[in-house]
Amino acid sequence: MREDEELLLRDEHIKKILTPHPLSFMGLQSIWIFLIVWAIFLWWMATYSQYASILSKWFVLLPVWWGVTLFAGIVASLTAIRWRIFFLYASILAGGTFLLWYNGWLFKSIAKDFILFYSAGVSAILAICSFAYIKSHRYIITNLRIIFKGGILKKRERTLRYDKITDIDGSQGILGQIFDFGTIIPITQSGFGLGSDQTFAGGGVETKGKKLGIFGFVGGGKEVKTPRTRSYYELHGVYPYREVRKLIEELVQENVLVPYEKKQVEIQKEQLELQREMKELLEKQSFLKDD
Repeated sequence: MREDEELLLRDEHIKKILTPHPLSFMGLQSIWIFLIVWAIFLWWMATYSQYASILSKWFVLLPVWWGVTLFAGIVASLTAIRWRIFFLYASILAGGTFLLWYNGWLFKSIAKDFILFYSAGVSAILAICSFAYIKSHRYIITNLRIIFKGGILKKRERTLRYDKITDIDGSQGILGQIFDFGTIIPITQSGFGLGSDQTFAGGGVETKGKKLGIFGFVGGGKEVKTPRTRSYYELHGVYPYREVRKLIEELVQENVLVPYEKKQVEIQKEQLELQREMKELLEKQSFLKDD
């Protein structure tokens, strides 16, 4: 709290300090959840199912473990548009396979047990890292601005004043509607808070013959600006959602004044200050005359 107060400017005070709801990062947490669930299912299949005699062989167990995990990594990477998930899964598989080979467990029945406990250990580490990453996000709402902070190894921080905000986008998923959390993205005139979705469709045909060869291609593209940004540059998964959104709307409304109105407010403040000084001066003169 003391560190947050050191960021405050003159006449600035904190309205709310927010952190994301843990369930708002289910995409991130599904990385380690899948690993442990898949390991338990594979262990059960190799131990108790009707396919146990087949999966107990290392040359079947290992390709199945690799194949399903890599396929899940590809799907997750395409969905999140981050290939680091695929490479993370590949690294985990390579590390587990190396340990099996190095300890001489690859050709033994203990292999399926090792995969289970190895996956559980890796999942525990990833769960701790995910929790630390979620907690690193911190959103400080003051009467003048919003301060976004986040990151573990590389700290990121951004300040957004309310008079720069032109629109506010809000969204709630199914879990968000149940547990009352959601994401609020302040959009500025410069385009901060916006991403782009692109679609492209194309087709081609080719005919070849002794006398004629024709190739044709027709394509089209479309780009749509959508509210999207990094989780540490938006109010990601904040709760209670409706209360926070109402607060942001009110603060934006209070701070959005046209230049003329701002000038009038400044002039009125100067006049009041001048009147106060004149009053003090007259009181002093009156006091001196009485003496």
